[in-house]
Formats: sequence, C-alpha cells, structure tokens
Amino acid sequence: MSSSYEARIGALASGPTIDLRSDTVTHPTEAMREAMYRAEVGDDVYGEDPTINRLEELAAEKTGKEAAVFVPSGTMGNAIALLTHCRRGDEIVMGDRSHTYLYEVGGAARLNGSPVRPVPTLPDGTLDRARLAHSFLGDDIHEARTGLLCLENTHNMCGGRVLSAATLRELAAPARARGLPVHMDGARLFNAAVALGVPASELAAEVDSVQFCLSKGLSAPVGSMLAGSRSFIEEARRVRKLLGGGMRQAGILAAAGILALTEMVERLAEDHANAKKLAEGLANIPGIAIEPETVETNILFFGMRGADGQPGDVAPLVTAAASGGVLCSGGDDGRIRAVTHYGISAGDIERALTVFAAAMKEAAAAPVA
Repeated sequence: MSSSYEARIGALASGPTIDLRSDTVTHPTEAMREAMYRAEVGDDVYGEDPTINRLEELAAEKTGKEAAVFVPSGTMGNAIALLTHCRRGDEIVMGDRSHTYLYEVGGAARLNGSPVRPVPTLPDGTLDRARLAHSFLGDDIHEARTGLLCLENTHNMCGGRVLSAATLRELAAPARARGLPVHMDGARLFNAAVALGVPASELAAEVDSVQFCLSKGLSAPVGSMLAGSRSFIEEARRVRKLLGGGMRQAGILAAAGILALTEMVERLAEDHANAKKLAEGLANIPGIAIEPETVETNILFFGMRGADGQPGDVAPLVTAAASGGVLCSGGDDGRIRAVTHYGISAGDIERALTVFAAAMKEAAAAPVA
C-alpha cells in the first residue's frame, strides 16, 4: 500500500475500533455488571450456589430439557458431551467443517480415544445425506463402534447458516434408527431460533444434548450451558470435575448468564440485520466476492476477485481494514470472516463499508494475486 493511501485510510480510523473478528469480543452490559456485583453466591461444586442453580434451571427450561450444567466454555461443554455419551474408543460422526472437528484441539481423540469420522459439510451447513447414512459402524468386529452423531447450529464455517427443526430431524434420523445419541453444538443456538422465529426448545427437541454459549451474541463475559436429560447431566457433572470445570462461587458469572437469557435473546435480530446490511454493502464494492442471500444470522464470509476472476489474496485487505479501524479475520482459505454483535451499530456498518471500499480502490490500482 502506498504512503498516500495509508494516510487516507488512516484518517478513517478516527473513531472507536469496529471489531468484527468475532462475537466473543462483546462486553457485558451495565445491567450484567451490576448483577455480577450483587450476585448471591455459594459453592457450586457442592450444589450450593443459588445463582448458578437458577441459571441452570432457566437454561433447561429454555432448551426444553430436564437439566443443565454451567461450564466455563463451549469447547469444554462439547468435550463433556462427547465423554458422557461415548465409551472410550467409540467413533464420533460429525461434519468435516464443524467447529468441534476443526477447532477444539482434537478433544475427542485426546481425551476419550475416540476417532472422528468426518462427513462432507454442504454449503448450507448440513451434511451429505448419502455419506451420512453409511457412516455408522460397529456391526463388524473389525470396526470401531459409532457412539455419537454431532451436529452444529448455527454453522460457523458455513457463514452462520441455520438448520431448522425439520432439517435436524432428517440429519438425526440415521443415528436414531440405530439407537445412537445426537449432540448439537449450538454455540449460537439462540441466533438460529431468532432467525427462524421459533423457541430454542423446538430446535433442541431434535437432539439428546445441546451446548450453547452465553458469551457470544448473548453478551455474557464467560460461560456456556450443556443441557440434556437429568441422568445425562448428572454424569456430565462428573466429567466437568474431571476436566477442571468445577468452579466455586461461580454465581458471579451466572448472574450475567441469567440476564443473557432473559434480556439479550430478542436483540440478536439487530445483529442479523447489521450482518445483512454489511453483506449487501460489500456486494456493491467492485472486486469483493460475496453472496448476500446466504447471510442468515450474524456471520458472513467474503473474499476478493483477482483480475483473472479467481480468488485473490485477502491478507492485504484485512491489513488495510485494520489500518482504518475495522478488525476482521482473514483465513488461509481465501476468505474473510466478519461477525456482528452487541456493541456494533448500523452506523458502524456504514463506516466499515467506507473502509472496505477505500481499501479495494487501492487494491484495484495494482495487480491482485
């Protein structure tokens, strides 16, 4: 980038940084901070933290499950689910673009000796039905027994795509036919529910267990919930202790989680609207490749078109946007990810589009890889 360009785009960075890297960067609301300060606490490992107990009851109610347990993170929640459902060495079926497969440090194999059988993930976040139908093993003594099917909703790497209850039921059917449990990584479950206009319990009804995050779009500073049957959660508590997730006066964190579920769900629609606005604006910038019609929630992916029509290197655009005060994630797959969340306004989206347009004008003056 030329020095004159750096000066021009640097002038756009006069306002606060617009952080679109993830919805994990949200800050708790003032009401959450006050609730945390005043939270009634006890020792949660003894089951004596009243605020934790209220949060777990609320999470179970919201998901239509018998019980729920508070965990420090979504990754731990998923790991607990895998270890609770599966015997050691049981194979786990999941999508090859799922977060649990790609970004949770191989927990199933490292913690439970469980191999993963990846199934091709389709662009809409579903799984290849034909491959899925033939992915359940164990009848032959040479095979690892399949112990679990994992689904993801919304689907992160597919751009926040939403799986309806009917779709979840269809994907779960091969596991159900074999009497196998189904777990849902519902890190952004409430984004899916708001996008579909249905209660989260309608989506969770199609699976045996579900993990969802309080610390993403729902804006709590820490924590996730794992919900399922009462017997499943009783065993999950034991696994949580094994993994070091048994906390003490954690009601300070749970207080924010209660507000996340009672005050922050409906406002997710604002994040979805801002993501759509960003996608439609990016589509009008020459050289940017995006499909706005696929943006259903708060995540979108876009790229750059080279002069030959092939995907271009996104690293310079990510760097230039950061210089203009807009942070986003550029991956090695030639895509940029942007995620809207609490604290990002429609005005911020307008400013972000101005920064991206300025960056692309500079890029157009030089050959693009």
